[in-house]
Amino acid sequence: MNQVEKVTNLFASDLSIVNIGLEGFHDSVEEQGIESFQLDWRPPAGGNAKLIEILEKLNR
Repeated sequence: MNQVEKVTNLFASDLSIVNIGLEGFHDSVEEQGIESFQLDWRPPAGGNAKLIEILEKLNR
């Protein structure tokens, strides 16, 4: 099966979407009748690299 066939088959099937980010995207997808799950994820320590390094050392 070539790449075009794979993509065609993907979009011909039922989709379920996991959204990580803006809830507005999740809401828009659901309004179109597509199953969507909103994942509430944030990077550890607010994405602060120095704090992440400290947390990693504490978890060793």
